[in-house]
Amino acid sequence: MQVLITYDVETISPEGRRRLRQVAKVCTDYGQRVQNSVFELNIDPASLVTIKAKLNDIIDVKKDSIRIYNLGKNWERRVETMGLDHSYNPESDLLIL
Repeated sequence: MQVLITYDVETISPEGRRRLRQVAKVCTDYGQRVQNSVFELNIDPASLVTIKAKLNDIIDVKKDSIRIYNLGKNWERRVETMGLDHSYNPESDLLIL
């Protein structure tokens, strides 16, 4: 299934900047960054549970925000891009040169 994760982490304090790096690292471990604080993940339901637990352990719930959008299996028809598009389809063939 395709999942979109967006986040807004307070970065005024050193602790906030550390949390920001940790959140980005978890998202990078499971998916592809498509914008500064937006990641697309092609994962199974068990991995989503794991990611949610990891992110919940990192953030300060009084200062930070994470939004998770489950786009499902037929996600291609739900995504529309306007302008520059550096995205990829994780389910398509990959050509390595």
